Parts: sequence; C-alpha cells; structure tokens
Amino acid sequence: MEGDSLRSLSMRPARRTERSCKTDLQTRDFEGGFFSPGKALRDPIRMIWQRGCIRLFLVSAIAWVMLVLISLLFHLWSCHSEISFLSAALCRNDSKVLVVLDAIGFSPKAQHRCSIPLADDPDTIIIPDKTLDIIPKELLYIEVDNQFPPLFGGHQSWSEREDSFKLSKSMMVHCGFIQNGGAEMDLVDIKYVKKCKFVVASGIFDGYDTPHQPANISVRSQKLFCFLMVVDDVSLNFMKKNVSVRIDKDGGKWVGIWRIVTLHHAPYDEPRRNGKVPKILTHRLFPQAQYSIWIDGKMELIVDPLLILERYLWRGKHTFAIARHKHHKSIYEEADAIKRRKRYARPLVDLQMKIYVYEGMEPWSTKKSTLSDVPEGAVIIREHTALNNLFSCLWFNEVNLFTPRDQVSFGYVVYRLGDAFKFYMFPNCEYNSLFILHRHTREHSSAIEWVKNMTEFKTKGSGLRETRGGLGLWNPYTADLSSVKLPAVTRTSLAG
Repeated sequence: MEGDSLRSLSMRPARRTERSCKTDLQTRDFEGGFFSPGKALRDPIRMIWQRGCIRLFLVSAIAWVMLVLISLLFHLWSCHSEISFLSAALCRNDSKVLVVLDAIGFSPKAQHRCSIPLADDPDTIIIPDKTLDIIPKELLYIEVDNQFPPLFGGHQSWSEREDSFKLSKSMMVHCGFIQNGGAEMDLVDIKYVKKCKFVVASGIFDGYDTPHQPANISVRSQKLFCFLMVVDDVSLNFMKKNVSVRIDKDGGKWVGIWRIVTLHHAPYDEPRRNGKVPKILTHRLFPQAQYSIWIDGKMELIVDPLLILERYLWRGKHTFAIARHKHHKSIYEEADAIKRRKRYARPLVDLQMKIYVYEGMEPWSTKKSTLSDVPEGAVIIREHTALNNLFSCLWFNEVNLFTPRDQVSFGYVVYRLGDAFKFYMFPNCEYNSLFILHRHTREHSSAIEWVKNMTEFKTKGSGLRETRGGLGLWNPYTADLSSVKLPAVTRTSLAG
C-alpha cells in the first residue's frame, strides 16, 4: 500500500510535465501552425495560392514528361511506319520538320561523322538510263572573245550575265576556256579523257598538296571510273620531287590510281581561283563524262564511287548532290566568316554581297525551299545533264566575275534559277564520312586576303589587284549601290 502511494507520488511530476507539453503544442499550433485555425483566419488567400502553385507545378511536370514520352514513341513509330508521309516528314535528316527545329535551336547537336546508308555490294548496282534534257535541251559555249587581252572567262558584260539566267531550250553562255585564255591540256591527256564516262576528279595547284590514294575501291569501280587529278606545272614539278610519278607507254603520267592531267598556262593570278576550273567546270574538261564526283586535293576518298552515285543520285532520282555547310545557312553569314578569317579582301567581299542584295538575294530562312544557301563545296556529285552543266557555267561565271569564294555564289545561282534547278543537299556528317582530310603541304596565303580597304588597292606598285579575275568588281555596276546595306549577321558558331 505504501509502495503504491510512493509510485503515485513519483509519477505526478511526469504527468504534470506531459500535460504541460501538450498544452504548449496546442497553443503553438493554434497561434502559428500552418494549418491552424488562427493562421487560416489571418491569411487564407496565401494558403490557397501556395497549395495551388505546388499542385500546378506537379501537374505541369507530369504533363511535360508524358508529352516528351508520347512524342518520342510517335517519332519511333513513324520512322518504322509504312505511311510514307510520316516517315518522310519526321525521319529524314533533310525534312522540313527538323529544319524548322534546327532553325529555332531545338535540334540535337550535329554529329561530325555519321554512318552512310550505302548499298551492300557495288556489283549489284544497276546503272540507270541517262536523264533526258528538257530545258535547256541544247547548251552551247562562247569560245572566242574579240576583246584584248584574251581572258579564260571572257569579258562578260552585265547584260550578258543577266541574259544567261533566262532559261530557254537552246542557250549559248560564257563558260571559261576562251581561246588563248590559258588552261591548255596536253594532247595525250585530251585523247585519254575522251573515253571517260564515269569520273572521280580532283585538283592540286601551286604545290599545296600531293595525291592521296582512294581506299575501298571495288574492282568494278576501278574498271568503270577514270581517276583524274588536274594539276598545274608548279604542282607537277613538286610531285616529281616528292612522290613517284610513273609514265606509261603513251606518255601519260600516273601517281598510283590517279591519272595526272596537266593544265598549262594558269588562267588566273590567284591559285585558289585556278582551282575552281576543274572543280566547277568538270564537264568542260571532260566533255564525254556522264557522271562525276569531285573531291578537293587534300582529301583521301574512302567510299567506293559507285556506292556514292547510288546513294546520292540514283536512289532518290537526283542529278546533283552537295553537302550542307556545317555552320552557315545564309551567304551573308558565310561572307562575314570569310572577312573575319581573312580569306579574301574585305571590301571586295562586301561589294559582291551588296550586288546580291540589290538583285534580291534574301538571307536564308525556313520560308525558303532549300535546306541552306551555303554548301560544303569540297565534294560535288553530278550527272552531266544540260541543266546541271548550265548551272556549273553560271556558278563559274560568278567566281570569274567576283571573288573566288564559290560558297557564297552557289546559293545566288540557285536563287536565280529558281525551281528549275533541283539538287539534293545531304547532311554534313555524311560528307565528313566520305573522306579522310589531310593537311596541306604548306599554308596558303595571298596578299589580297589581307586588304582592308579600297585605298590599299590604289597604292602605286602595290600589285594587290588581280589582273585576270574578279573584273566585275572593278567594272562599274549598272546601278548605284551606295545606299545598299548588308543584312545584319549573327555569328551562330565560334568555329564558323
């Protein structure tokens, strides 16, 4: 009995403490708790707003995740769907959907190299019939110029240039190779190239490269294609000193698989402008060729050329294929990069762009039918139709009249020909998978590339001005360009 009363006395302080703690908690909850009646009475709107924001955030996050998952599943299904519209619109690298996403910055980062969906075996490829010529059906070239001195590109007037863009069934245009203008071939080479219907062409000028032997070439392609390396006398002499040059019984020169074709009497002062002759005017150098693949001299081709023709021309029924530029889509972006990197005289680049602005060439946008106005011109894949040959002539004429930077004039000629000229522009990552890039034997530099203003050209004895190319930049244009302003350019890539 006594023990029970002692236990009762000892537990009283603990119970008192427990009751005190409960009272404090209740009081605290009543006065300041989040869900307390007092709190609700003081700020009910704030409590509802906080709860609503949390719920809205959770619902939005769940909806966004579900939307992404549904989009990915739909994209995956459409790529394997038999519905051609869906697979064409969403899965091709050149689809309008992906182009728009890329323009607004929502496309994934472009790959440097990617696999090319090539055919399995060159021996199984069926070569299609030649594409029929419609407009123009007949294309002739101006080869005699009565003005002195004779120039390789001729003395094309502004009116002749304008007329050359007007399509008709029969046309005659300037296209280089004016009589006594330079770039003459040896008779032994003229005879050899007459048999070449399928051509892989390249070029080296001023000794900046040595030939790189193509790899993975099938036996069928070795028999079907002529591998033609176009060089000047300087490059030929450089090769004789640094690589093994074999001479056959007919006097033809060979470096491995490459047949060396020498152009005597360089038509231009600038080596880079000389290099545009075989690159753009392949159909003029090799008139019997039905198909050609051009690669720059510093490249080593690593894909069978027959597989290239099947992939880029015959599979999609194209006649002209070229890669899109990695960084630029507008010619005005490319021109800005040329000036920044000192690839040609800045005032002359600006003058060419002002002429293009005056003639209606707009910066690239998603409203245009082309994926880009700027190509990677180091690889060009062509069927030599009359229209493609005309395009090449007009493209070359721009290079002859203005700067040798052919990437800015490509898009302009496409614009002038409109829907008549169709071409396939393939992904840049595939372009980088066609070859291995080698360094030049030495760095190229020309004094004209460093000119900053027109005054430097006028300095007595400067010798900066070219005498046989770019004459359109010095002959008065038909309109006043003083009020023409170049479009604003935003630099989209540090590398570009």
